[in-house]
Amino acid sequence: MLAGGADDGSVNRRGLSEAQARARLAQYGANVVLRGRRHAVAVEYLLHFRNPLVLLLIAASSILGWTGETTSMTIILAIVLASVTLDFVQEHRAERSLARLQATIAATAVVVRGALRRVIPVAQIVPGDVVLLAAGDIVPADGRVIEADRVFVNEAALTGESFPVEKAVGATLPMGASVASGSGLFVVDATGASTALGSMAAELASSRPEPPLKAGTRRFGGMILRLTLFLVLFVLLVNAAFHRAWLDSFLFAVALAVGLTPELLPMIVSVTLARGALRLARHHVIVKRPSAIYALGSIDVLCTDKTGTLTEARISVAGFEDAYGAANDRVLAIAAINSRFAAGVRSPLDDAILASRTNESSGCHKLDELPFDFSRRLMSVLVADGSEALLIVKGAPEDVLARCTYRAGSGSEHDIVPLDKAASIARFEALGEQGLRVLAVATRRLPPSHKSARTEDETDLAFEGFVTFFDPPRADAAHAVGALARAGIEVKVVTGDDERVARHVCDSLNVSIAGLLLGSEIDALSDEALAHAVLRTTLFCRVAPRQKTRVIRALRQSGRIVGFMGDGINDAPAMHAADVGISVQGATGVAREAADVILTRGRLGVVRDGVMEGRRTYANIMKYLMMATSSNFGNMLSMAAATLFLPFLPMLPVQILLNNLLYDISETAIPFDRVDEGELRRPHVWDVREIRRFMLVLGPVSSLFDLITFGVLLQIGAGPALFQTGWFIESIATQVLVIFVIRTRHNPLRSRPHPLLFVTSLAVLAVAVALPFSPLGPLVGFVAPPATFFAVLIVLILGYLVLVQACKKRAFHAQVWRHKRGPVTELGSQHSA
Repeated sequence: MLAGGADDGSVNRRGLSEAQARARLAQYGANVVLRGRRHAVAVEYLLHFRNPLVLLLIAASSILGWTGETTSMTIILAIVLASVTLDFVQEHRAERSLARLQATIAATAVVVRGALRRVIPVAQIVPGDVVLLAAGDIVPADGRVIEADRVFVNEAALTGESFPVEKAVGATLPMGASVASGSGLFVVDATGASTALGSMAAELASSRPEPPLKAGTRRFGGMILRLTLFLVLFVLLVNAAFHRAWLDSFLFAVALAVGLTPELLPMIVSVTLARGALRLARHHVIVKRPSAIYALGSIDVLCTDKTGTLTEARISVAGFEDAYGAANDRVLAIAAINSRFAAGVRSPLDDAILASRTNESSGCHKLDELPFDFSRRLMSVLVADGSEALLIVKGAPEDVLARCTYRAGSGSEHDIVPLDKAASIARFEALGEQGLRVLAVATRRLPPSHKSARTEDETDLAFEGFVTFFDPPRADAAHAVGALARAGIEVKVVTGDDERVARHVCDSLNVSIAGLLLGSEIDALSDEALAHAVLRTTLFCRVAPRQKTRVIRALRQSGRIVGFMGDGINDAPAMHAADVGISVQGATGVAREAADVILTRGRLGVVRDGVMEGRRTYANIMKYLMMATSSNFGNMLSMAAATLFLPFLPMLPVQILLNNLLYDISETAIPFDRVDEGELRRPHVWDVREIRRFMLVLGPVSSLFDLITFGVLLQIGAGPALFQTGWFIESIATQVLVIFVIRTRHNPLRSRPHPLLFVTSLAVLAVAVALPFSPLGPLVGFVAPPATFFAVLIVLILGYLVLVQACKKRAFHAQVWRHKRGPVTELGSQHSA
């Protein structure tokens, strides 16, 4: 029933009056679907501070400021603010790009108000409005057809069905469908949030799953926080036991906490993601959420809709065959004559036929026509063909074959023989099994005096053959699917289309089908059973939006990192539920709103570029984490151990902060560094256990050489200032130079770093060596070391780098072995968080 209480028979085609429209707009609200709430810009900025590492650094800087260390406080706060601001600006800029993209969508409709046609904003449409439809229009609300002239509606964005559906009077129209051809009127039943599209959008307003990057940094921050608290308490207790000055001990403990924290992590992540976003923009990809770049590199399953993603969403003639099953050009020629002489706006199937054949009406002229209707499911034209009249009929195979008595001969004489209907129906069903849409074509020769056509003439027909249609796969889809498979990403097809059509598309793209589930079968499974079933299923057919979302959630529950690619309204909830949602510029507004990544050119092939960029991002972030955590942890272990036997602090708080600052400067070029090809061959996940394991292996190695340095310095009789200076130089030298060993899994002499990384690293090392000899040295407590120290230092550094290379090979070998065994269990905890 119409919201205003009228049925089809009582709809006033003069439309609502302006007063009625205003009243209903106040009653039902604007015709806009529900959108997720947006925070104010200031709130969005503050939310970027919700990170354990950021909070730890802010707390440490506050303590330093309270104790008078304003310089150290300023340095730390500057780093934190720069990191957070860069992350916020990048995300905000991407949001504005999407807003500009969405602003290009037409947002008006033609309605009848008081018997006058008016163009109004879609948002002002109300229940009871009479809306005009024409080819190319987007249906602006839910309603029912009250007038139709061969109206074909494309509902692919909502249902996944490639072929337009003809709408007769009384048929329902869903908001978001597009008119492929024809014209008509429909009356609005529901608007805004009350539409099917609105309820789908409400689901999109629910909370999204935590992005893998944020989940990883959160867990990593928690690990660093726990380790920091343990070491700080240990140092405080030891210093208290030795009755050392509490303020110096407290400042040393705070500096220790800062030294253990990789404070540049937010900046390294932001710069790396920003560079990735810029590179992807050159490949026509808009990154709506920067963290999605990392998520792209992590996915091991890509679920994709079929229509418009794997296929062109464009109907083409697939083939034609005569009544004997042989390819026969006459069948298509006859069908083309029928399509060319059809009155009014042609259907998309007619357009496909005429695109394959031209000038088929030469030698013929039209005498009469029997238009298509839903009861006959046929369309016939009567043409003058030489000395006789020829009735050409095309339509649904079941209805055409029911009216056929004969089949046309295959020779030039076109003699006719009795038709084996059972065999023809079996052939029609076989073509359907190949995923093809089928039209049947038949003829009847009539006397030349026959100038008009009647429905009674549509009997005793001679069956000419079938014309088949399909939505062709995209030209790049097969290559893209193969490239994704070689990159370790499993492709699963999740579509609302028929399983026969979907199978045909998968076969043409060389997507092997390991298993198939229908929407009805998904509904029969519990969440636990579905989580097991999705792992061994490749093709999901006849699925509704709710069922697509269940499939995505089941895959994530099983520990997979899932991307979903689609362009329809029915794909939006699934994109919202995935780890990363991918859409295209031509997608519906709701689909683009739900997506993390928007492709402005190309389709599936561009996804691989994003995947590779995500893996580069992961690799460079991991370089920083591996180097920073192992080096920092080694230094902190050395400091904690030194407090047990040294009568003075092994390094002053300001020296620790300076050490950390110089080291972090040397690593600012990591986002620009090259990545080993092997790092791009498979998906990666942020596994805190691997970082911890790497830290626990290489950290003690670093501490071992620190302790040797301590022994050398004590052996030469170093006092507090020389001891602190010597260890400062050794610490910087080992931390900076080990970058070139850890940055690659292979021989560091055969893997060239980025020139910027090379220059910044050596520049930092030069500053650290020169500082004790400069006027600034005494200001931070440094003295000039003797030449013998540097001779010993060179030997120590060489030994350290050789040992790290050996340990690194063993650590990476164990990591690869664990990856080959399967996904780590920690992923499950990530998804259930």
